[in-house]
Amino acid sequence: MLELKRKALDQKDAWAEIDVALPKFDIDAVQKNTVERPTWIHFGAGNIFRGFVANAYQKVLNKGLADTGIVAVDSFDFEVIDKVYTPFDNLTMLVLMKSTGEFEKTVVGSIVEAITTDPQRSEDFNRLTDIFENPSLQMVSFTITEKGYAITTPDGEYIGVIKKDLESGIEHPIHTMSIITALAYKRFKKGAYPLTFVSMDNCSHNGDKVKAAVYTIADEWLKRGYVEQDFIDYIKDESKVTFPLSMIDKITPRPSQDVQESLEKDGLSNMDVIITDKNSYMAPFVNAEISEYLVIEDKFTNGRPKLEEAGVIFTDRETVNRVETMKVTTCLNPLHTALAVTGCLLGYTLIADEVKDPILARLINKIGYEEGLKVVVNPGIIDPKEFIDEVVNERFANPFIPDTPQRIATDTSQKVGIRFGETIKSYAASDTLDPKELTAIPLALAAWVRYLLGVDDKGQNFDLSSDPLMEELQKLMAGIQLGDQEANIKPLLEKESIFGLDLYSVGLGEKIEGFFLEMLAGPGAVRNTLEKYL
Repeated sequence: MLELKRKALDQKDAWAEIDVALPKFDIDAVQKNTVERPTWIHFGAGNIFRGFVANAYQKVLNKGLADTGIVAVDSFDFEVIDKVYTPFDNLTMLVLMKSTGEFEKTVVGSIVEAITTDPQRSEDFNRLTDIFENPSLQMVSFTITEKGYAITTPDGEYIGVIKKDLESGIEHPIHTMSIITALAYKRFKKGAYPLTFVSMDNCSHNGDKVKAAVYTIADEWLKRGYVEQDFIDYIKDESKVTFPLSMIDKITPRPSQDVQESLEKDGLSNMDVIITDKNSYMAPFVNAEISEYLVIEDKFTNGRPKLEEAGVIFTDRETVNRVETMKVTTCLNPLHTALAVTGCLLGYTLIADEVKDPILARLINKIGYEEGLKVVVNPGIIDPKEFIDEVVNERFANPFIPDTPQRIATDTSQKVGIRFGETIKSYAASDTLDPKELTAIPLALAAWVRYLLGVDDKGQNFDLSSDPLMEELQKLMAGIQLGDQEANIKPLLEKESIFGLDLYSVGLGEKIEGFFLEMLAGPGAVRNTLEKYL
């Protein structure tokens, strides 16, 4: 049996026999260099980091264009480090799943350290401090999901953990944004060395979200006397500290049982899927689609890795904005969310199966090609129509990607304002387009409201995916039942904090109410409504 361990990598013939590509660099030497002069630390040790970002950097290391690795940090689910990283010497078995059913397998070894922000682990805390105080550090990156940057409630109040961090100061922060602000302060005190913070999360204006959180926390600490004005000047000096925008795109779903069985058949041991107490689904392997995009604003103050050698595109802020807007608001994410909520309602458990459903195919085609392309701005480096073609015909349709509507439906309240609201705003701002002409987007929003009942189109209860506003949303839906001929959902639809605008002021509130009532009529009403209007 082969083990996913550094010592086992010496068995090169055995790995070659099962078509697994190995790192082409000396991992031990790279680790030693990283201890002495770290250049890259990454917060968020999940699957997209392991399956995309770390693999991209491995290509740089393989070419001899870098000699230090990545330090991975988990600030949310410490079990990930203990159960997924440490037992496997921080190695990852990456399995790219082709639409033909073939697997492309690579051992990723570019992550050479893995630590937590657990305040009980003094060694980890000391290592974090050492890394941030080292002049060699170039980049702090993140894949912590959009909610990882939120420090306030939708009403503008600081969330509980942030309130504690603001009062307790820089010594024992808990929230990730507080932690990195405190570490930035330690770097400032050590020598005001330059540094770049790069969010690689799949959310709009991601770099600005990091910057806003760091600035806010620092300003609040200044008021309380925990930091000096010079520190504020340091983090706001763009010759010292920057927060570039980026756009990332790659589907890295939960571990597939088929992949696990395939690896075990190859003779790999201990490939079991791991579910942590915080409900992280991970494994020693990451299964992912072939397609991947990472576009980053080239605004670094202390150098950066040569990721362009691995296909990463570095460009100006305006181009990143256009690419991100194209993907997040028109060409991919809205289609994904529409499939997520309708898929849950119609009993699907695989995205690939949904796109075979003619009515759901019509729904996403209309959102993308008809309603979205009318307002998308071509970013120049990626053609929007070709991007949708790839999304619909290859990526979503790949039956070997075990991606579920239930996973995509997570945190939908945090997404609809960007994924649908921005297109609605563009219609409202246009001299030639009218939001009232939209059909598929209002149908998708009505389907999300219908989804919140937790009752599918057959009238059976189902589990809702997690959402930070779920308690509030459930209160707004209280008392509404399948078969009701009247239902007041206006208190939900008029929430600009969710939808990004006043849906009623652009003439869509009533339209969505109407679609929702039709979807509420009884079993089969969701499908009937979609078929009626599409």
